[in-house]
Amino acid sequence: MTRERLTLIAAAALLLIGRAGLAQSYTYTIVDTGQAVAYDNEVGISPPAAGEDFFGQDAHYNGAQPSYEDNGDGTVTDLNTGLMWQKTPEFDNKLTFAEAGEYAESLELASYDDWRLPTIKELYSLINFRGGSRRTADASTPYIDTDYFDFEYPDTSTGDRLIDAQYWSSTAYVGTTFGGNATAFGVNFADGRIKGYPTETGRGGRPKTSYVRCVRGNPDYGVNDFVDNEDGTVTDRATGLMWMQADSGETMNWQEALAYAEALESAGYDDWRLPNAKELQSIIDYTHAPDATDQAARGPAIDTEFFELTEVESWFWSGTTLRESPPDQGVGSQAVYFAVGQAYGVFDDRGGGTRLVNVHGAGAQRGDPKSGNPADYVSGRGPQNDQIRINNYVRVVRNVSADDVQIVTPAEPDSSEMQQPGQGGDGRDGAEGPPSQDSDDDNSDRHPPQGADGGRRPPPPPSRPPRHPPGR
Repeated sequence: MTRERLTLIAAAALLLIGRAGLAQSYTYTIVDTGQAVAYDNEVGISPPAAGEDFFGQDAHYNGAQPSYEDNGDGTVTDLNTGLMWQKTPEFDNKLTFAEAGEYAESLELASYDDWRLPTIKELYSLINFRGGSRRTADASTPYIDTDYFDFEYPDTSTGDRLIDAQYWSSTAYVGTTFGGNATAFGVNFADGRIKGYPTETGRGGRPKTSYVRCVRGNPDYGVNDFVDNEDGTVTDRATGLMWMQADSGETMNWQEALAYAEALESAGYDDWRLPNAKELQSIIDYTHAPDATDQAARGPAIDTEFFELTEVESWFWSGTTLRESPPDQGVGSQAVYFAVGQAYGVFDDRGGGTRLVNVHGAGAQRGDPKSGNPADYVSGRGPQNDQIRINNYVRVVRNVSADDVQIVTPAEPDSSEMQQPGQGGDGRDGAEGPPSQDSDDDNSDRHPPQGADGGRRPPPPPSRPPRHPPGR
């Protein structure tokens, strides 16, 4: 073979690696979120430069870009993760959690019979944060790449809501929600969230059913390989990410979180940043929860052998904007957070006060307003009365290899990304609003038990939660 031929082959191989995201040696490659526009506390904005407000968010950093291959046989291969996916779910056949596992185990597709129900980390690898739910399917954008994966919004004439596009994972919650419901995690590809869903009874007392998209291959995906570097940092050799061992030690709003991460110098590094949603989910430990039914599994949903927490019931900001704001707020007014503690809702109790109830499970991913006063949300928000904190913790990240991430200039926002409260005709103008904003709940007509163990009474939220020293 000539040297010229070898050179061409090498160049082609490098191009393929580049398209797949530069991170082919990792067993747990984190696929980029796809978010390409920068936002302030309300709307999409012209790209801020380094040192300016709102620099350092998701759209400023490109990781392994989504890269898929349609195999032409009803399957799609993710060239980053090595996972093979069922291209077309059975949209006319929603299943209970038990049925979903049986379906996956019995599936024969494209000459393969080793299909499985994906874990929550496998399933979340497909999410793309260019999505956004609106009042109609035509005005909505799914949180998945529909160039490769078939997706349908539910038929609302059957009683489903437009956003009832939840997909089961195999990851059962180790605690319970609503004071006793057995629960499993799922991803909603209509409104971009992870929540725990009841495995038996849903809305109206009917069995809870969801869609199923099966997977096969790479059994190591989602398995961390942490190393304590003994300098206040932790490296995950499975993902190529390095994390600060301690959190920020105090809570802050989203803009402050971005500034904190960009300014941090620690362990000899100055390229720390706020993790995107998928990077942050990679260190969630779904085998633990503060309310785990097994005493041995009780604790925050993070590996405390490697990571320190200021408080157990903590939530953590990501740099990713969630385009699911209510009509009275701008389209970019929420950012993604993960609950390392329980994902609470706020409910009235018989004594005339309120109490916190775990409605979605530790490890849930929801959205919090980027700014404002928590005291304005003393009753929570949405059908599940999701607790609103606004001020959350930060755990910064960096890439071990500089080749795995690129600092880029975000795209200019289009008109839909610049909509102020009450503007536009996409479902964000008026009382009807989009079928989003925490309405993805199959417990929406359920009420937590009033017993002593049904929830904890929250104190009235201050304008900013008290600041605590690290390591408390």
